[in-house]
Amino acid sequence: MFATKPTLVGELVTLRPVGPEHVAGLLEGVRDPELQRLTGSHAGADEPAALAQWYATRKDHADRLDLAVCHDEEYVGEIVLNELDADNLSCNLRIMLTRPGRGFGTEAIRLVLDHAFATTPLHRVSLGVYAFNERALHVYKKVGFVQEGVLRDALLWEGRWHDEIVMSVLREEWVTTKPGIGASKLP
Repeated sequence: MFATKPTLVGELVTLRPVGPEHVAGLLEGVRDPELQRLTGSHAGADEPAALAQWYATRKDHADRLDLAVCHDEEYVGEIVLNELDADNLSCNLRIMLTRPGRGFGTEAIRLVLDHAFATTPLHRVSLGVYAFNERALHVYKKVGFVQEGVLRDALLWEGRWHDEIVMSVLREEWVTTKPGIGASKLP
């Protein structure tokens, strides 16, 4: 479903297929303690060679879409559609920004959802966000995600438990409410 890796252009960001040229930015993200907390990443690969190999192979996976979020040609994060369930026409969305709070995430999400709903038969895109990440919750609601439930005590971070909020957006909601960029061209 995601065999074609597009470049999507918005007013603030351009989404490009990830590659080894984006490793320095990814490395910055996976080493940032605040980003680790926001994503619940206790430990991750932070070796440049391993990350370069990871990004070099993303183009070979037709079951996921990994895009670098770039602003003025600079890597500012990534957005990914993964965990594809082709039988049920659903997938997961995740985003990591090294430069949050400038509208980059909002536009990146709208661009990738417009692309997904316009070029694939996807019916549902879901995500999980930790309850303490109020900025992300605001953005997800603003672009059309609806809260479905709460996974209680899903994350143990520095000795404290945190809930994970499960959200999704359905094709009909995206097309009907047209919160995205260019959504009017959707079927």
